[in-house]
Amino acid sequence: MTTLTGRCSPGWIRALLSQPWVGALVRLALVSAFLIGGVNKAMHFGDAIAEQAHFGLHPPALWAALAIAVEIGGSLCVVFRRFTWLGAGSLGMLTLVAMVVANDFWNRSGADHFMALNSFFEHLGLIAALVLATIVDDARQLADNGRV
Repeated sequence: MTTLTGRCSPGWIRALLSQPWVGALVRLALVSAFLIGGVNKAMHFGDAIAEQAHFGLHPPALWAALAIAVEIGGSLCVVFRRFTWLGAGSLGMLTLVAMVVANDFWNRSGADHFMALNSFFEHLGLIAALVLATIVDDARQLADNGRV
């Protein structure tokens, strides 16, 4: 019988997480909002420009193009585990800009403050998940190369 110490996942969890499809599915889920957002912005570029202008980012067309490139390119880096650090880092920086520009809870009051505060910290959690994805990918690469 295995004793649960709280330090390791139970064997059945480790068995599930070791399946090759789980990591790919989780990476896709992690970047799904970025991937869908980037494709949507590319298909509706005028709306993407209007969105950037709404948040005071100038020139809005440049910011829209940058967002599309980062959302699609960064997502593909994470999903396919190629330059994960660059893809996740780019997505994290884009998310940081978005959370400061769009979720400025310090300038709001009432229900607006509440919603912006929640969204701000949800975005912070997403940035942390992107950092963890990079850590996991680095650990796997080092283990595959026999350096761990």
